[in-house]
Order: sequence, then structure tokens, then C-alpha cells
Amino acid sequence: MQEYYIASVSWGKDSLYMLLRLMEERAPLNEVVFYDTGMEFQAIYETRDKVLAMLAERGIEYSELKPKRPFIYDMLEKPVKGKNGFHLGYSWCGGCARWGTAGKVQTLDANAKKYVDKGYTVFQYVGIAADEAKRIERLPPQKIAPLAVWGITEAECLQGCYHRGFEWKENGFRLYDLLDRVSCWCCAN
Repeated sequence: MQEYYIASVSWGKDSLYMLLRLMEERAPLNEVVFYDTGMEFQAIYETRDKVLAMLAERGIEYSELKPKRPFIYDMLEKPVKGKNGFHLGYSWCGGCARWGTAGKVQTLDANAKKYVDKGYTVFQYVGIAADEAKRIERLPPQKIAPLAVWGITEAECLQGCYHRGFEWKENGFRLYDLLDRVSCWCCAN
């Protein structure tokens, strides 16, 4: 059975560093997938744009996936039946409100499944660092955390990205000087 390797990349520090290392080490990589909520910081799109040419040079397919409905609709307008009756929207993402993450994972897994349906054994690289033990423990076997395998921490990912010229600047500020996570600007995490 033929293998197919997909890197799930948010264009934040961990997944970007993972991708850069995978390419540097010439690891098997067929496709890079980005789930675009439409709510990312502009710096995320600028980081993506810097890397697209590198992917093209290496013949790595690039796919951009989107939510089924506009993100802002699900967040603030969608009629939702909750414990206390109906309300509008799932609310802000983050913390225990993981609806955005759930939608992202479902969409990324559906993308991988289309290759499984074609007869491939699919492996998904995910940007989980060595110091994220709880997240590593929950990974299913078909998902690989190269950063954890390499022993690379989140702080090392950030420094590795800075060293390679990626800074996530917005309005003159490096976002990682202000935030722990950078992707969706509306995420409470």
C-alpha cells in the first residue's frame, strides 16, 4: 500500500517550524494543508505566502480548507440549542469552547480520508511540541508529532522560526512578544 504524508500547518510557530524541519530533512511530504477560518491575523497569511514558493520548488501540494459556514456565523449567529434553551452562536472559541477546533479537526481528517479512500495509508504530521505531553498522549496512531519525536519545545520552535527570518509582525509588533498562540485572532487560547 502506498503512503501519503500530509502536514497540517496553521502557520504559527510550532507547525511552521515542523514544516521547515521536515523540508530540511527531506522527510516524506506530499501535501501541506491549512485550515483557514478567515479570522487569522494578517501575519499568518504573510507567513504562508513566504513559504508557498518553497513548497512549489519541492513539488509539495498545497491545499487550503475552509469551514462549511462562515466562522463568524457559527460564532455569533447560528441558532444553537443549549442546556438552557436556544441561543445564537457557539460564542468565542478557546478554553472549554472548542467548537472551532472540532470543526478544524473534522475538516482536516476528511481531507486525509479522501486519500485513504483511494487506497493510501495516510499519515498526518501535526505541530505538537515535546513540552505538550497531554496533547501528545491524545494523538491517534496515524497522526505524527515530529517536534515531539525530535525533542523540540515550543520555545525552541519560536527561536528556530526567528532564526529563519519569520517574525509574525503586525502593526510593528512581533505577535509572539504579546501572545502565546498566534493564528485566529479571536481565539481565547
